[in-house]
Amino acid sequence: MRLKTSLLKEPKHKELVSCVGWTTADELYSSSDDHQILKWNLLTNETIQVVRLAEEIYPTDLHWFPKTTGGKKQIQTEIFALTSTDVGEDGQIKIWSKTGMLRSTMVQQGTAVYSVAWGPDSDKILYTSGKQLIIKPLQPNAKVFQWKAHDGVILKVDWNIVNDLILSGGEDCKYKVWDSYGRLLYSSQAHDYPITSVAWALDGQLFAVGSFNTLRLCDKTGWSYALEKPNTGSVFNIAWSVDGTQIAGACGNGHVIFAHIIEQHWEWKNFEITLTKRRSMQVRNVLNDALDVLEFRDRVIKASLSHGHLVVVTSLQCYVYSTKNWNTPLIFDLKEGTVSLILQAERHFLLLDGAGIYLYSYEGRLISSPKFPGMRTDILSSQTISLSNDTIAVRDKADDKVIYLIDAISGKPLGDGKPLVHKIEVMEVALDQFGSANERKIAIIDKNRDLYIASVRRFGKEQKIIKIGTMVHSIAWNDKINILCGMQNMHFVVWYYPNTIYVDKELLSKTVYEKDASEFGKSPQIVNYVGNQITVRRADGSLIYTSISPYPAILHEYVSASRWDDAVRLCRFVKTTTPDEEQTMWSCLAAMAIAHKDLMTAEVAYAAIGEIDKVQYINFIKDLPSKETRMAHLMLLTGNVQDAEGTLIQAGLIYQAIQININLFNWDRALELAVKYKTHVDTVLAYRKKFLEDFQKEESSKRFLQYAEGVEVNWEKIQAKIEMEISKERERAATITNLNSAGSRSTHRNR
Repeated sequence: MRLKTSLLKEPKHKELVSCVGWTTADELYSSSDDHQILKWNLLTNETIQVVRLAEEIYPTDLHWFPKTTGGKKQIQTEIFALTSTDVGEDGQIKIWSKTGMLRSTMVQQGTAVYSVAWGPDSDKILYTSGKQLIIKPLQPNAKVFQWKAHDGVILKVDWNIVNDLILSGGEDCKYKVWDSYGRLLYSSQAHDYPITSVAWALDGQLFAVGSFNTLRLCDKTGWSYALEKPNTGSVFNIAWSVDGTQIAGACGNGHVIFAHIIEQHWEWKNFEITLTKRRSMQVRNVLNDALDVLEFRDRVIKASLSHGHLVVVTSLQCYVYSTKNWNTPLIFDLKEGTVSLILQAERHFLLLDGAGIYLYSYEGRLISSPKFPGMRTDILSSQTISLSNDTIAVRDKADDKVIYLIDAISGKPLGDGKPLVHKIEVMEVALDQFGSANERKIAIIDKNRDLYIASVRRFGKEQKIIKIGTMVHSIAWNDKINILCGMQNMHFVVWYYPNTIYVDKELLSKTVYEKDASEFGKSPQIVNYVGNQITVRRADGSLIYTSISPYPAILHEYVSASRWDDAVRLCRFVKTTTPDEEQTMWSCLAAMAIAHKDLMTAEVAYAAIGEIDKVQYINFIKDLPSKETRMAHLMLLTGNVQDAEGTLIQAGLIYQAIQININLFNWDRALELAVKYKTHVDTVLAYRKKFLEDFQKEESSKRFLQYAEGVEVNWEKIQAKIEMEISKERERAATITNLNSAGSRSTHRNR
């Protein structure tokens, strides 16, 4: 990616240009110490004077009233605010209404305020005070937060609404990136001259930096994409176009410099795509070096390449290409031109603009346009919205702990409509990409950088959000198989079967691959995970590719096709070829087999990793008389006590429900069930008494003492009742089996 800059031969302004501001992607206003405000039309290359200011007014900054606020279109688009000298020099910050009425004086200090920025929610302001950055909430008694940010006077700041990150530049010749808590994320090397301007692109993915004869384009993490050295003097102000494709700079020698972004790069499998010009792309197939050129009517704003399709958004249209055919794209018009994000899944893709969320099929059909309470699409990013074949997950802006889960096809909330609620603020969400909707999982990174996983569909149950990692900074699901990778505390980690946490949490650590991540440098980001290859971007912007074993993915494929014998053979094959992976593969297979209720395979896998107690328990389950009891004990094996109990009660197996609570020493629940269903109260009391005697303790529970007075405990009668219960269960199971066999024979004869 680089900047293509353009300057007129002669400057239109006679003095230093102090500020610039875009109204549309093709129209810009500039103001200067020559007291002129000029309008620039980039389509016709015309420049006209709009107004001439009084001789005593020297403009310092210019901002247009936004055309959209919070995703809603505004009627007033012809208003801009212009500041001039003395503003800020007196150390005061004042808030004014749109009509020019003074609302309040927020700040009064002894040093000049050189730059101010609104917080993402407009509930706080960021401003400079010498070498300090200060965040002041608008609430009267709220705590002010400040920190030393530079070794010289800070000249410019900006705060992005989407990523919530802060930019600063100063006389120490450095630019820096901060989070909203004042933690330094990036600091540049010292430049030759002071940093006179910084500005975020609206979507928060890029920012620009200006200095003397210098214009730099940077990634949000700080590293530099491009450096231009135009003959402009200092660049005092930078403005991004609404579509994020162009930059304008206010220059010290009277020029206004324009730059548009080209040579953006996308990769997927064997395809490399480059934006060569504003309206054209080059496609290269690295397998045979075949080249295709894609031409567009309007300038390209956004593009995405994944799942066998290239989606390109221009200022007016959307183009959908199949990687199998670059000659005939599907084209449809856009409702709103400024698309800020494209997300792709296997079956469809999502477009995000200032007005809404739109889900399209790859044939160009609008599938749904989801809505949720307080929806603000202008602040969503790829970290806060995620797409799968059946689900859309969106983190709420009003409450960062809330995640809305939406059915992709209908556009309506899933299940009972209640969102997923985490205990602290959520930083990133990611849906897995493979399998049925009922098995869909979401990975969550929270403010503490802990990694959690949760089921998307609850089926009336209380939502379980379970931690599977700590100090995780970047994650990605595989594009075809539900394998998750991440950067965890200077290690690269792959969770081969994250669902293990729901099946046998003791196995989770054995299903994880981990290696040292020092080769990726400090703060690496995972770009994507396609096939067996993970693409990682280092802090300096370079890309590194790392591969993992193909065997876990093959194991997933066998299990999803119920090819259990092949899965066992694969694990035995791995034992002979790559012994280091043997434990991991068998552990994954054990968890997968339990999840799919295949006891034979589970027994083999657990035996291979030496889990003898679980092998014995599986053999015990296999000998149980009824399907419901086997199902319940499988649920017990996975830790789902309530589900196991519910299954037995629903089947009318009350004694078995009581017995599993006795076995787990859930005495109160066992007694509660016995009393409720008026059966086996003596059984519960007998086992409770034996338990206390074994530990030489006296009964202290009032409830047990109360029932012990009126119930006789006779072990012979209890054993007889238990044997009768088991016998009845066997007879019931045999009857059901015979009925099923008769039904299948009848169906066969009818055919």
